[in-house]
Amino acid sequence: MKKALFLDRDGVINIEKDYLYKVEDFEFIDGIFELCKYYQDLGYLIIVVTNQSGIARNFYNESDFDILIRWMINEFNKKNIMITHVYYCPHHPDITGNCECRKPEPGMFIKAKRDFDIDLSHSVMIGDNERDILAALNAGIRESYLLNEKQNIKESKATRIVSKLDEIWKK
Repeated sequence: MKKALFLDRDGVINIEKDYLYKVEDFEFIDGIFELCKYYQDLGYLIIVVTNQSGIARNFYNESDFDILIRWMINEFNKKNIMITHVYYCPHHPDITGNCECRKPEPGMFIKAKRDFDIDLSHSVMIGDNERDILAALNAGIRESYLLNEKQNIKESKATRIVSKLDEIWKK
């Protein structure tokens, strides 16, 4: 079985902007490429798991999302980092009803496990919201990091709260 580094997108890969779907608005978070290269060199698959309720809210569509994701993956490829897959939840409970993929539900992680033969207990999750951490825990992931750049979160079920990505890979 393989191990994976699971990443939330907004707030971990890119600077959080409400309902981001345009390439020109996308800004990578400092340290994301180094973090991914570090884990990739250790043999981890890199998998993105992201809630995208902007699709359900009709702020953008799946085609808009796909264009941005293809661009993002290409930017990683330019740095010799392979994003294995991007899983996303296009739902919102108030609009489309409940689903198994919207974090904190573990659906995206379970699908990744099946698709890529991943050992979730030896995988890692990095998120910027407690629902990211809860989804990882619900999937059986034991190691998780909550990225809290503003340092305003004092309590989490994450293994550790960090203010910068390099605090994870430069342990």
